[in-house]
Amino acid sequence: MSDANRNGTILIEEGTTLPLGLSTKSDAFLPGWRIVKSPDRAALTRGIEGANWNFFYRAGETRATVLGRDSLATLRRAVKRVFAKQEQRNFNSLELTKVVSKRFLGIPFLRVVAHSRQIQESNALVAAKVFVLRQSGALAQAPRSLVPEVDIAK
Repeated sequence: MSDANRNGTILIEEGTTLPLGLSTKSDAFLPGWRIVKSPDRAALTRGIEGANWNFFYRAGETRATVLGRDSLATLRRAVKRVFAKQEQRNFNSLELTKVVSKRFLGIPFLRVVAHSRQIQESNALVAAKVFVLRQSGALAQAPRSLVPEVDIAK
């Protein structure tokens, strides 16, 4: 299989804003997603953090196993399954932390472990505007006894 099948491979969503001066080489991987060919994960992290941006590593791994030989097409199917398993797609990059090709009773399969990543300039993982909107919705759905009365006239 190509060099795309290695631990630490980074996928970046198309249209993601990157720091000025950070050049990357990437290839199309899935519709809307690109696989970063260079720099490698460590150099990409240093470049992002060197520009005073953040490259968040989100907790909680997602695993997927697909049948098939060790090929790029099989890796694509595994990553599609990773995306399908994630409830909310509120991230702009994905790191393949473990890619293993094995056989069981002569049947080849590929196992992928991935972590969501987020490239952004601000320090807050959740944008303040989104946080306020979520809190407003939570208050609207809360029982009336839990929502404090506020006198606006004062």
